[in-house]
Amino acid sequence: MTSENYPYVNAGLMLSATKGMWQKAICMVCLCWTVLMLPVALQAKDLPDFTDLVEKHGQAVVNISTVQTQQIGVSQFLQEMPNIPEDSPFYEFFRRHIQPFSGPRKYESHSLGSGFIISKDGYILTNAHVVEAANEITVRLTDKREFGAKIIGADQKTDIALLKIDASDLPVVTQGNPEQLKVGEWVVAIGAPFGFENTVTAGIVSAKGRSLAQESYVPFIQTDVAINPGNSGGPLFNMKGEVVGINSQIYSRTGGFMGLSFAIPIDVAMDIANQLKTYGKISRGRIGVMIQEMTSELAESFSLDKSRGALVVSVEKNGPADKAGIRIRDVILKFDGKDIEASSDLPRVVGNTKPGSKVSVEIWRDGAVKKITVSVGEMPADDDGVSQKQSRSEDAAGKLGLVLRELSANQKNQLGVENGLLVEDVYDGVANSSGIRSGDIILGFNNQDVKSIKQFNKLLSSAPKGRNIALLIRRGDVATFITIKINE
Repeated sequence: MTSENYPYVNAGLMLSATKGMWQKAICMVCLCWTVLMLPVALQAKDLPDFTDLVEKHGQAVVNISTVQTQQIGVSQFLQEMPNIPEDSPFYEFFRRHIQPFSGPRKYESHSLGSGFIISKDGYILTNAHVVEAANEITVRLTDKREFGAKIIGADQKTDIALLKIDASDLPVVTQGNPEQLKVGEWVVAIGAPFGFENTVTAGIVSAKGRSLAQESYVPFIQTDVAINPGNSGGPLFNMKGEVVGINSQIYSRTGGFMGLSFAIPIDVAMDIANQLKTYGKISRGRIGVMIQEMTSELAESFSLDKSRGALVVSVEKNGPADKAGIRIRDVILKFDGKDIEASSDLPRVVGNTKPGSKVSVEIWRDGAVKKITVSVGEMPADDDGVSQKQSRSEDAAGKLGLVLRELSANQKNQLGVENGLLVEDVYDGVANSSGIRSGDIILGFNNQDVKSIKQFNKLLSSAPKGRNIALLIRRGDVATFITIKINE
């Protein structure tokens, strides 16, 4: 080989080397792509498939439409016309045209909701607010059959209603166990949002045992499942196809879904349904106390290890709690063996207790745990059994800034109290900022009844600096604790 051939040889070697490098580069790119896409493929494989669940259990979900008929007279209609004065020609126009039709007029309003079949002979669960004031109820099945329904019973406190249609051999749901639900697991809702029948939405369990304002008897399941008007009363399924809840409420500032949905646990709903079916009413326990939430400041003032329990601020005279020896300032820690972590737990636990039962109540009193046996009473239909009083815990510092006067015997008789101090005036200072008002009655200081100004001043001066004290205040017919922090 001559030297003239070298360039060609070198070029061939370079071409061969370049080809090999490209092959290696392509292999590396493929390998990297495979590594990068593998988690995505695995994730796609692990995503839940709801098709079998919907096919097997969706047939037991029903759509509910209601008609409410109202009567309104002409005079009422004229009274409700907005911003139309009597001397307005528009007012005269309406009066003239409506006058020939004087007398009650019927107006119909329509609403939509969802429900699900719990027995083959036609019993259906839904929300009480779905069928409230309904004159006509129509249940539509997934096979397009329609039935008129009657209300067996409804419970406003839990928002549960039991309906019955005249049918047989119907598809039914399978009841699950809400206690086994885990936060973060997938759940599915089926219903008719905005009237769109058999709509399926999915999400996860966001929280369990959630308490909502004005809802004392339901430990709600919180989810991020898309729920909108029309979903109310529909089922919430777990991935086994079991109903674990009834979709009931949403939190929204717009009226539409915002990611916060709440379902009534199915065990709570079924207990209500069984009582409605068997007795036609709901029987709940009561003990006759008013309570408020324990705060960290109140817990400190009561020498309690942490903020827990329900603080008693009022006891119904001759009620079950009074007869058992429960007092104002007691902190109820357990009821019938169940822990009371928050004050909102107590109404639910008491309400679920059978009237007439004798249960053990664990309380915190004078820095120690005591056990008391209470004979549970029965709650009237318009009573709550355990009233919740919201806590106020504004901090205060320094001197209280109060003008106090001891109650006369006549004042004590009129107020129905044995002891207490009248707040005559509140001037600028910690008392004012804490929320104490002129006319309030100070009944207690931490765990002690207040009997005199001298005693009150002694208790205040001996209170540890930097710690909270709790004053039991009566305002009108309501009693509440107010915490004040004593600083240097």
